[in-house]
Amino acid sequence: MDKTLNDYLETVERSLKPLPVSERVDIVKEIKSEMLELQGGGKTAGEIVERLGDPKALAKAYLGDLIAEGGAFSGKRVLALCAYYSLAGLSGMFVIPVLAICAPVFILCAAVAPISGAVKLIDALFGLGIPFAARVGIAGIENPFAVFVLSIVLGAALYLIGWGCWRLLLRYIRGVSSVKQRLPR
Repeated sequence: MDKTLNDYLETVERSLKPLPVSERVDIVKEIKSEMLELQGGGKTAGEIVERLGDPKALAKAYLGDLIAEGGAFSGKRVLALCAYYSLAGLSGMFVIPVLAICAPVFILCAAVAPISGAVKLIDALFGLGIPFAARVGIAGIENPFAVFVLSIVLGAALYLIGWGCWRLLLRYIRGVSSVKQRLPR
């Protein structure tokens, strides 16, 4: 392979550094096979690099696809998100961290709210004297049954907000990651 193409691949690999080695290798192999296919079709190194575009933008597109595939929250996706964030533009420097922080925080609060309401209700029913259970309340409402019901409603609302933040983050990343579409298929 030509030095220009090797340099291009090295830049892509450096841009993917936060990812696990196996993920980086798979992405670089895919790009390299596309380069070899284009070379076999008579394209020069310059034409191939021009067709693929900026190596950092291509790496960002692969990271965006890696983050956006599926919908579950995982460590692999967090690493990809960190790498993507390092390549994101000015808008990404605000949008990505805000949504990436809000989604898990709202989901965590969605779990804590009904648990707190249940603790207050159990404390009131059995007179256990659980520390700080008396301080649990929603909008000044102190009735344990009302607090429990409202905490479930609040938990559901917080979960929906967190889920919405996560979906917005994925939509943003998909929208920004359109560079990969230039690869031949």
